[in-house]
Amino acid sequence: MPNIHDDPAALKALQDDIYREKILRARKQTMEERLADGIDLTNNAFLRMLEGAMWQLGTADEAVGTMEVRRRMERLGRVSDEGRFANQRPSLP
Repeated sequence: MPNIHDDPAALKALQDDIYREKILRARKQTMEERLADGIDLTNNAFLRMLEGAMWQLGTADEAVGTMEVRRRMERLGRVSDEGRFANQRPSLP
């Protein structure tokens, strides 16, 4: 059996099929299911941020990691409130 990664067209077709299935499954969800999925995604993103902060700080203390994530999120909030985020890439001359 050939490796699908060796054939770019077959790999692209597989990726498209997976994406299509995800879209069709999402369209069948109720509002409650979508909300639950959104909460799960948010919780998982927070866990990744927590793990990353703890790794960067070299600690196993979740309280310290949580305080660092909170500090970073507050900083991002301040930067956003000040209008420092750009929605587009800068145009090159």
